[in-house]
Amino acid sequence: MLKLTFCLHRLPGLTVGEFQTYWREKHAPLVASHAGTLGIKRYVQTHAIIHEMNETIRGTREAPERFDGIAELWWENWEAFFSASENPGAAEAGQALLEDERTFIDLKRSPLWFNEEHVIVG
Repeated sequence: MLKLTFCLHRLPGLTVGEFQTYWREKHAPLVASHAGTLGIKRYVQTHAIIHEMNETIRGTREAPERFDGIAELWWENWEAFFSASENPGAAEAGQALLEDERTFIDLKRSPLWFNEEHVIVG
């Protein structure tokens, strides 16, 4: 499986709650509505939990600031990813998702990359 990982920072001016609610209630259904067209097989949102242990554990590793969430999307393989771009409406679907992302994600501070998983435990 091919996976895209997107580590999200919310736009300035949005609270964590506003960001998470919009992402879950508005953006998630938009992704789901375009998943078939874009060949997306799985989409998972991981929402950051605000807890004092986050600061403690980051401090033990001298880690950078936290993300507000992580989006993960899967395709069968590179071929499926690229062939989905040939689907009718794929360009429009991708553009709709990007436009919506701009309303709640600080894109300049939110890295994303393709990767593959290597399960070690579980």
